[in-house]
Amino acid sequence: MNAQTLSVPAAIRTRRTTRHYRPDPVPPELLAELLDLAVEAPTAWNMQDRSIVVVTSASGRRELSNAAFGQPQPLEAPVVLVFVAETTAWAAENTDIAELAVRNGAWNAEFTAMFAARAEFHSLRERGLLRENAVKNAMIAATYVMLAATSLGLSSAPMNGWDPNLVKQAIGIDDRPDLAIAVMVAVGYSDTTPPHPGRRPRERMVFAERYPSS
Repeated sequence: MNAQTLSVPAAIRTRRTTRHYRPDPVPPELLAELLDLAVEAPTAWNMQDRSIVVVTSASGRRELSNAAFGQPQPLEAPVVLVFVAETTAWAAENTDIAELAVRNGAWNAEFTAMFAARAEFHSLRERGLLRENAVKNAMIAATYVMLAATSLGLSSAPMNGWDPNLVKQAIGIDDRPDLAIAVMVAVGYSDTTPPHPGRRPRERMVFAERYPSS
């Protein structure tokens, strides 16, 4: 990339949720870089049980705006990323994941055998937590996207107010009960610089060892 990027701490401190965007398109090479960074996000057991649907068409973004009760971000931002949680991805063989990890020297034979056994995922299924697990992994990727977008000079907005059935319909997965919508993230160029609303002091939010009783 030719543009100067921000450091991770700078991106964290300067990121703002943007509701209104200029019509400028996101250059394809910049979008490709953003998505490459997104898929670097970690997942439990490296299962990569989340996907991203990139919506850039006016009709697709209009459907997403309707699904989000008329919010303007999908209409104005040139790109909307829909993060899909794949609740049954773990049940496939996923041999490519293990083979690549072994080839890269990241996994030994013992860990590879544990990956093949899927004990943790069987436990999640028994406890009804497969969807929660996949959504968590998708949300980590969404966080990567927002920070990467800021570092690359883009603006973004996480969107959590939408009808999941309408979002699934808009991206063509309304017949897939195994897939869940985790979040939508609008990406583009802000038409202004939103002020920081502020955060409570760290002492109010961070505790040592145990959550306070009162």
